Amino acid sequence: MTSESFANNRENFCYRHPDRQSFVLCQRCLRTICPECQTQAPVGVICPECMAEQRRAATPAQKKAQRRWGRSAPVALAAGGGRPIVTYTIIALCAAVFVLSFGLPLTEWLGFSAGYLYPQFTGEFQPWRLLTASLVHSGFWHVGLNMLTLWMIGRILEPVLGSARFLTLYLISALGGSVLVDLIAPSSFVVGASGAIFGLFGALMVIARRLGNDITGIIIVLAINLVIGFVPGFNISWQAHVGGLVAGAVVGLIYVMTRERRRRALQIALLTGWSVVLIGLLALAPAIW
Repeated sequence: MTSESFANNRENFCYRHPDRQSFVLCQRCLRTICPECQTQAPVGVICPECMAEQRRAATPAQKKAQRRWGRSAPVALAAGGGRPIVTYTIIALCAAVFVLSFGLPLTEWLGFSAGYLYPQFTGEFQPWRLLTASLVHSGFWHVGLNMLTLWMIGRILEPVLGSARFLTLYLISALGGSVLVDLIAPSSFVVGASGAIFGLFGALMVIARRLGNDITGIIIVLAINLVIGFVPGFNISWQAHVGGLVAGAVVGLIYVMTRERRRRALQIALLTGWSVVLIGLLALAPAIW
């Protein structure tokens, strides 16, 4: 196509403003729209007609959530947007650690067990293992399935929360999984990102429910994975799964209750307080044992 025919192609002009050339398409109807007609969506932009149709199709619960939160957008929680950089970075780190573990004893160096937290009993104190255990995996299928799940949920959740909040959620979820292992399964040696990923599911469930969305599918997936953790022979730490799920759900609740910019300080305070509570539970572990 010549430059003249390209410039004269009516499909390269906004369908609502024929005198304005643009190369941005509505993600729903795929018609060209100019900047004035673009409404930012979780992925791409939406034209005014599709936005109006989307609002009309909203369920009563979604409309109620929109009124409660004072937003016109039907699904967004925060102005995160952009590529899920944290998700991709975590996947790359876990993949690199898995490859390097063929030549280095990274599982022994980074995996978690309660014995590494109480020098008065074992002479060991390596608290970083509470988080680094989420970087190492026991095999190809272990790391593959975990990273596939992280890729699927991270692409949804990180743009909604923003990278900083998503990373905070992931780390606190990983911490929560290790804490529950420490409390009720101190003899276990655990590795894997499952606890952190269950935390992402917990937060997604809370956020989606708050927005008025149907969470039946999330509940079914969670139930199946939780049940698998109790099946003998699978060698899965259900304690890490449950601990991560609870920790992530609490973080998700904090996010939805403090989403306004004016509550940012309260959000940070609550996240800090929840982290302190999780760490404080570690001091109770010897008494529980």
